[in-house]
This record gives sequence, structure tokens and C-alpha cells, in this order.
Amino acid sequence: MNTNETRTKKTFRMPNAFVILLLVIAAVSLLTYVIPAGIYNQTPNAGGYMVADPDSYHLVEQSPVTFRQFLTAIPTGFVEAAWPIAMTLFVGAAFAVVQKIGLIPAAIEHLAHKYSTKGTLVIPFMMFVFAMIDSFIGTPELVVIYIPIVMPLMIRLGFDSVTAVATVLCGSAAGFSAALTNPFTVAIGQQISGLPLYSATWYRIITFVVTWGIGALYLMRYAKKIQANPSLSNTWKEDEAKREKYCGAGYSAQAGRKLDGRQKAAAGFSAAMFLLMLVGMILFKWDMPEMCAIFLVMGVGAGLIVRMNVDELCDTLVQGCSDMMLGALVIGASRAISVVMTEANIIHSVVHALASVLTDLPKVITVLGILLAVTLLNFLIPSGSGKAVVLFPILAPLADIVGLTRQTCVLAYQFGDGFTNYLWPTVGYFMAGLSIGGVSWQKWTRFYFPLFLMWLCSSTAFLMIAQLIHLGPF
Repeated sequence: MNTNETRTKKTFRMPNAFVILLLVIAAVSLLTYVIPAGIYNQTPNAGGYMVADPDSYHLVEQSPVTFRQFLTAIPTGFVEAAWPIAMTLFVGAAFAVVQKIGLIPAAIEHLAHKYSTKGTLVIPFMMFVFAMIDSFIGTPELVVIYIPIVMPLMIRLGFDSVTAVATVLCGSAAGFSAALTNPFTVAIGQQISGLPLYSATWYRIITFVVTWGIGALYLMRYAKKIQANPSLSNTWKEDEAKREKYCGAGYSAQAGRKLDGRQKAAAGFSAAMFLLMLVGMILFKWDMPEMCAIFLVMGVGAGLIVRMNVDELCDTLVQGCSDMMLGALVIGASRAISVVMTEANIIHSVVHALASVLTDLPKVITVLGILLAVTLLNFLIPSGSGKAVVLFPILAPLADIVGLTRQTCVLAYQFGDGFTNYLWPTVGYFMAGLSIGGVSWQKWTRFYFPLFLMWLCSSTAFLMIAQLIHLGPF
């Protein structure tokens, strides 16, 4: 028996993602019998958001989750997560067509040839692109789009699935957490706090560059190690099929063919559709319905341009949805946690308890308490905007009382809400991304946790500096 086999037998095997989620749902359901039910009254603020009145918290009749509600929480979660699930399926359908007609293999072959001797240089560039997108428009759900595109390139360059997934997730994490204009954290936080919209951007630019730089260097170091000795990869065995698929003669032959005129037209059409989606999200506030429609048009349009047989086109679209099904199921299951907490009226009670603890902390510790509180709360309420409308009416006056600037509170909220979106197994799109990339949560955590701690330390330093310079305007 070799050493690897011995190590495998002795290593604890992490349960399937659905088992983890089911255990969390069960634990939260039991907590509904312990945590008092309570709510804040909701009132519209000057920006039109319905926010919590910080002085209105009151207990309501205890309504713990029944066994029937526990059983129906996951189906209800699927209904509430219908649009994220739909987008995942539509993305899979569109990219299955783009892959089928040879566009992705051709692009991957070009990049693989270009970076064949300096593959690690592509990592910081791609991370920067993903980070910039999330920094401006805050759509981490798009990771389910990027991972299938990045995966073939990373395998072709001699890296592993962890490198591919991390290029997307760590780039997204850096951009979303240290965002410049993220509408779901920065914009809502500043508006509810009464701050000028997008004020202190100069400081957030610094945090963005440093956060991205730390992530890029960490991943490049890992990628070089894997490229030098592929057997060190935690996913070496699982990547065997991917290496055969993306490095085999069949894929190389498909990728090596020059695109004809119709394929080039289909590539231009697909790129135009993606750019149209980004423009629509920024200028016209498009959301998931419009995004789903764009991907449907992209897939069907690209197939028709190259004169794909209609039956073959339909079969390819269906196969693409099938390939994304596991990720879609994870998104629906993860929403069940929010369903349980909402039905039992304990979300506001948890927020009230955290706020009470923060009020009693010394001034110098309060900002770090906010960071830690939001980090922990993100396990139960992954929605950035959902937490913001409950927390900021409490955090803003708390900051005034203890002598913190409200701008520093917004920054603490960004960091606390962002980095754990790529760690907690209750975040649907994150777990979907891992499923699509073929990386278990256990193996991802082993890779990501040291980087998470580095980012947490850098965030602490940024918050301390922000408070020392009284980052404002107030």
C-alpha cells in the first residue's frame, strides 16, 4: 500500500454539499425553538429603501419551525431562488452551444499557445477583470459563467481545477469585498447612512488594489507549485478526465482548426451579447430576467449563425442545462436557510443581539466588532442588500455614539459581507461554482482559508487606518 492510499484512508471525508446544507437547515430549525422571535418595524428612508427603525425592535409570538415547515423549506427555497437557478441553467445552455461550435476551444488554444511558457501571468490579469466587474456592478452570481470558460485554459496550461476556480472566485471576492461602486454594499450602505454617494472612492481604490494584489500573489504561488509538480494538487485524481478532455488529441484538433467566416460571426455576436448585458446592467438596471434572455439569445443566435441543425441546437441547449443542474440545485437548497429564519421571525432577533454586543464594546474595538459581526451574520444571511437594510439603520447611529465615522462602518460592512461569500457553504452561487468546477468545499476551504485570513488581517489594518484618519466626510 503506498503512502497516498494510506493518507486517503485516514483522512476525514467531508460530506456532500447537500448533506452540509441539510445539517445547517436542521440546526437553524432547532434554533428557532431557542432564539426569541422579534422584528424591527420597517420604514421608507430618503432614498426609498424600506429600512429597519433601530428603536422599534420588539418581541412577537414565538413561531418555531414545525417538522412540516422544515420539510418544505427546501422546495420553498427553490421557488424563492427561481431567478438565480434559471440564470444558471440559461448560462449552461448558451455556453454549451458556444463550446459545440468550436469558439471556446479556439480561444483557449490561442491563449494556451500565447502563455505556454509564462502561464502564471494570465492569472493576475484574469483576476483583475473579474474583480473590476464585481467592484463596479456587484454580480458575484456570474462566477457560474466564468468557471466553465476558464477551466479548459487552466488545465491546458498545466494547472488544476483549484487554480481555475480560484482565478474566478478570488477575483470576484477581491472586487466584491473591496468594491468601488458595488450597488449592493457601497451604494446602499452610504445612502442609508446619509453619506454622499460613492464618497471616499480614493480610499477604496487603495483597498481594491491591495486586496487584488494579495489574492493574485497567493494564487500565482500556488499555481507555480502545481505546474512544477502536478501531483501536489488536491484535485489531481479528479482532474484526470479534464486533462484527457482538454489536452487530448480530439480537443486539440478541434481547437487547432481556424475559424471560418460563420464561426467568426458567431463569436462576434456572442461577445456583443455579453457586452450588451453588462451595459444594460450598468445603465438600465437590468436584472436576472434580462440576463437570462440575453444568454438564451446568445445560444440560439450563435447556433443559427453557423447553421446548426435545429434539432441538434435544441439537444445542445438541453445538455448545457443538464451540465449545470447540480449547481442550480445547490442554489435552491441554500436558500432554505433564509426561508426557515424568515418563517420563524428570528433574523431581526439575531441582528438585535449583535447590535447590543457592539454597543458595549470599547471604541477602538467597535469597528473590528462590526467586521466580525457582519462576517458571522453572513453565514445566515448571505444577501448583501438584505443585511444592509436591517443593519445600517442600527450601525449608523451606533457609529455616532461611539465616535466612529460612518464611512468606516460602510467599509467594515463591505469586508465582512464580501470575503465569506466565498467561504460559507450557505452561499448558493459560491457552492454552485464549486460544483461546476468539480472542487469539493473541503478542498476549496483548505486552499482558500489562509488567503481569507490574510484578507481579514489587511481589512483590519485598513479599518484602523480609516478610523485614525477619520475617513469621511463623517
